[in-house]
Order: sequence, then structure tokens, then C-alpha cells
Amino acid sequence: MRKLGIDYGDSRVGIAITDSLCITAQGLETIDYKGNDKVLLRRLDEIFENYEVDTIVVGMPYNMDGSKTFRADITEKFIHKLKCKYNTKKIEIMDERLTTVEAHKTMNFLNVNKNKKKSIVDTISAVYILEKYILMQKNEK
Repeated sequence: MRKLGIDYGDSRVGIAITDSLCITAQGLETIDYKGNDKVLLRRLDEIFENYEVDTIVVGMPYNMDGSKTFRADITEKFIHKLKCKYNTKKIEIMDERLTTVEAHKTMNFLNVNKNKKKSIVDTISAVYILEKYILMQKNEK
């Protein structure tokens, strides 16, 4: 069973997924949902039809001091929707501090065209969120 990583933003959501052995995380896509969770949930339904996913890992935005951001409250409401709709899947929360910064560093290192950055930064952030989760799971064993 795979794990799905989500970087939940205001208008775009990055999606990453593990391989079937849950060893690596790959970017799947960026969903441009413009803040409409119904559009996002419909796309997640389609993803779950194509991939056997047992765990959804959502990045939680915290300030550097560990306090919740304004965005954290919105993210918690989205997580509640996920728990209601996908009640057979495990929902995990991961600290997403600095994942967007790391995504931008990666894109700069790879000389990604600035016009493409906006469309892939959230997906790369989702990969980092999912990689943190995979590492945490390995360390707990």
C-alpha cells in the first residue's frame, strides 16, 4: 500500500506518492483547485481509483517557533473533511516548516525555468513532506 503526501495551499495543492514498497516518494502532480475543496476531493477520488493508498500525509504549516499559522486552522478543517470522506485511510500530519524553501533551493540548483517554478513548487514540497514521513516511520521501527 502506498502513502500519499499533500502540501495544501490556498489555490494549489502539491501531491506526492510513494512507490508500492513505501521506500521512495515521487511528485505526482499539482492540483490547481483555486480554494474549492470539492474540486480537490474529486481529484483525490480519481487518484485513489488508480493507486492503492492506505495513508494520507498532510503537511501542517507552523511558524518557526512551533506556533500555528493562520493557514494551520484552514488546513485542520481540510483534514477534518479528509477524515470524514476517507475514513478507511489513516490520516497523518507532518510539520511542513521549510519544505517550500527547500523546494525553491532544489529548483534553483536544477536551474528550473522561473515560469515553471510556480506549477511544481507545491509538488516538490509534497515530496519533502512525504520523505519526512517515510524517514520518521523507518526511525520508529
